[in-house]
Amino acid sequence: MRIAVFEAEPWECREFEKLRPEFDVNCYNQPLTATNAPCHADAEAISIFIYSRLDSWTLKQLKKLRLIATRSTGYDHIDMDYCRENRITVSNVPVYGSHTVAEHVFGLILMIGHRLYESIDRTRKADFSQEGLRGFDIRSKTLGVIGTGLIGRHVIEIAGGFHMEVAAYDPRPDPELAARLGFTYTGLDELLEKSDIVSLHVPANRQTFHLLSTQQFAKMKEGAVLINTARGSLVDIEALLHALAEGKVCAAGLDVLPEEPVIREEAELLSSFFHRAHDMSTLLANHILLRMRNVYITPHNAFNTREAVERILATTIDSIKAFVRGKPVNVVSDNK
Repeated sequence: MRIAVFEAEPWECREFEKLRPEFDVNCYNQPLTATNAPCHADAEAISIFIYSRLDSWTLKQLKKLRLIATRSTGYDHIDMDYCRENRITVSNVPVYGSHTVAEHVFGLILMIGHRLYESIDRTRKADFSQEGLRGFDIRSKTLGVIGTGLIGRHVIEIAGGFHMEVAAYDPRPDPELAARLGFTYTGLDELLEKSDIVSLHVPANRQTFHLLSTQQFAKMKEGAVLINTARGSLVDIEALLHALAEGKVCAAGLDVLPEEPVIREEAELLSSFFHRAHDMSTLLANHILLRMRNVYITPHNAFNTREAVERILATTIDSIKAFVRGKPVNVVSDNK
């Protein structure tokens, strides 16, 4: 089988190359795009990360493709309808760092609550003034957790250590989990109304697109904090800008943004502008957020610990081997 691996660091390439000589493996550090896809038309399997946007136009150029092994849990960057229609198997990494991302959530909360970024930046300039650096206690605050899957429940567990009150929303509540971890399920509106901090932990799909928009921000507690380590599309970014400007949201900690691949490599915008439409207003809003003092953005890095990326790679390689044996594992069905 011919395998093409994209967005791979040198150490990842060394691990994939251990599949030789049983497999013909080629590694590349750049994403797979509509532009370079013709160069890989003979690939039977590909492994990608989240910056390879596999729309139908890109996939049509991979005539021999049978397997996509994405090194992520989410698969909203893949046209699942096309894969289903063309019998292309898609595997993901269902579990690799639920506690890793949860820890990052609290890194963002602490950075906001204790004004850590500003404090460090100020003292590096030999300014030890405390003016304007007053934060807030996390203890006894209400944390609203939207989505109580693996990551959400780890966030709730950590919140217990900070003696926070937790309100959670999930379309499929788990009463046993709530009893074990000592939190309460509520409706989404009630969660927004009572939470001092709101943290998002749901997948990106058609149902969750702009889960938080103008109407939802209006219901939030005055001066609330928003944390998003899930997917950028969950938040209407223009509505968030308005909420920040009005003080409804006092600060935001974001590890993800909509149109993130284009921000990451803006040169792509120039080369692909006439091939696909980008939401220019969202891109502009993203740039405004990047420069706001009460918005703390990390580069989709919540997953990125040594232990987590090693688990991702091991799971991906196992998925490829299992597919070749005729017993696929970690298979996802659709993104509806």
